[in-house]
Amino acid sequence: MTLCAVPKPPTTDAAASMRRGACPSLAAPMLTGDGLLVRLRPLDSSLTLAQFCAIAEAANRFGNGILEITARGNLQVRGLTASTVPGLAEAIGAAEIAVPDGLAIETPPLAGFAPEEIADPRPLAAALREAIAARRALLTLAPKLTIIVDGEGRFHLGDTVADLRLQAFRCGEDFRWTLCLAGTAATAKPVSSLRTGAVVPVVIRILEALSTIGPAARGRDLDIEAVRALCSPDGEDIGVAPAPAPMVSAVGVHHLASGSTVLGLGLAYAQIDAASLAAFLRQAGELGAREIRLSPGHGFFLLGLEGEAAAIVQRLALSHGLRIAADDPRNHIATCAGSTGCASAWMDTKAMARLWVETVPDLLDGSLTLHLSGCLKGCARPKASALTLVGAPSGYALVVNGAAKDGANAYTDENGMKSALERLAGLLRQNKDAGESARSCLTRLGAARVSAAFEQG
Repeated sequence: MTLCAVPKPPTTDAAASMRRGACPSLAAPMLTGDGLLVRLRPLDSSLTLAQFCAIAEAANRFGNGILEITARGNLQVRGLTASTVPGLAEAIGAAEIAVPDGLAIETPPLAGFAPEEIADPRPLAAALREAIAARRALLTLAPKLTIIVDGEGRFHLGDTVADLRLQAFRCGEDFRWTLCLAGTAATAKPVSSLRTGAVVPVVIRILEALSTIGPAARGRDLDIEAVRALCSPDGEDIGVAPAPAPMVSAVGVHHLASGSTVLGLGLAYAQIDAASLAAFLRQAGELGAREIRLSPGHGFFLLGLEGEAAAIVQRLALSHGLRIAADDPRNHIATCAGSTGCASAWMDTKAMARLWVETVPDLLDGSLTLHLSGCLKGCARPKASALTLVGAPSGYALVVNGAAKDGANAYTDENGMKSALERLAGLLRQNKDAGESARSCLTRLGAARVSAAFEQG
């Protein structure tokens, strides 16, 4: 397995890093509206508190002081320049942070001790990394190709899209891995059931097939019957993994079967001031926190807290602007970097998110996700949302039950935005029945009525 802590100098080909499908890394930062961006995938999403603090301090020293956690649980450092990226790389190396290069292989954030976990996925993920690294010269794979190895349990990765998905399920007193193609646990196509020892050779054969198709090939490009043939004779027709349990909000205090406590926290709108994060981490460390696990949904878990310390750290987190509770309305807003961090964006998505929270709080009850997109690309949430607001040169476009790239249902300009939201708030207040969710109410009212309220002058 190759672990890259101090990478090669960054490429100067900014255009290459901006190609759709490119993955920004220390070796190839991506040019954005506020400078260069670097994305980091720490091994098994795990960092000591000192390492996380070192990244925050490096983001403040070498970037613009903004640190992000993506929807998949990766770290992003913003506002870098060609001259400061090497300094960031040196800081990461000095902190002994292992950042695997190559194909992304993801495991759940609490892998190894999650409640109701069927199998610890980390040994299998490590075996896959080692086998793939040994064949790297022979494989040409898409930059964003992803494998998920999910041992199940609480905080699984069932809602995360992957090209190849390995999901554990019980088989008598033993367990197997269901191999699926292209999608979430609900949408991916099941291919075969595999014993642990059969997984690595089967996955290597599939990756070789993808490499043969071409450097942009993804899991969706594979023929399912051809993949089943690649699984033979290692695969077994003994059933597939059942649907995972519904997702549990990672934000909050969680008590594990071992008696230990895990504190789940979220970044507000995916970003935090690096200096504020470093100060918080130092406070949490003084109260016993020792490790963090990055989590999908723009958050992280704090491990090592006991008893009242978890409640104290939770209150400290709130004072630093972090999300601490499952009922925080900010949990239900997906935002991209916006115009303050991306040259393509026409909207300050963070300021817009605050306006929605202040003006339409009843909408953010957890029944739907509001997507605020700076442009038509919809980077923060490519799939459809109940409501999507898209920035445009002339104002804002509202998409009802669609994605950012879909046709808009209504428009307003900068001057009319607050009034449009006030009308939406009024529409909900007047029509939402007792106990009815915001999603149910909007569905009952229909897209035409929602759009009319938004656009009415």
